[in-house]
Amino acid sequence: MVCPYCTHPENKVCDSRESEDGKTTRRRRECTKCGKRFTTYERVETLEILVIKKNGRRELFSRDKIRAGVVKACEKRPISADQIEKLVDDVESEVRGMGLKEISSKKIGQMVTRFLKKIDKVAYIRFASVYREFADLTDFEKELDILTKSWRKKVNLPTRLDSAKLADKAGN
Repeated sequence: MVCPYCTHPENKVCDSRESEDGKTTRRRRECTKCGKRFTTYERVETLEILVIKKNGRRELFSRDKIRAGVVKACEKRPISADQIEKLVDDVESEVRGMGLKEISSKKIGQMVTRFLKKIDKVAYIRFASVYREFADLTDFEKELDILTKSWRKKVNLPTRLDSAKLADKAGN
């Protein structure tokens, strides 16, 4: 590390601190020649991952693009910035954990929808409608029906079909 003031190659570290997320180390250094202090940041070098888009084009993986899509889906919903940031971190960790050099945008979209579904169903539907390119109301109805069935099962309520059967039996 050369001194930014006098370009002398030798310096000593005066102070080191890790960032809150543990991904960056901040170091205060002092040049052994001119005595001036400067700050450096150290972080793990990550592999660049290419995302294969639907049209076959490739672009660099961008957590900012994921965040932007999630923020849009979460507009006017009771979801904190911390929850959004954690979701983006979780998606990025999962992508990097796969150890791939390339990943499809479809796979990333599936990850985002899986995490969003756990946080907020409305945001999930919004994101899914764009990601899965819902063409009309029937696509929304199908997805809402799947969500409703899983919710009814979770809270042990009969499905609409079960309710209709029970009403028929009561009428006979």
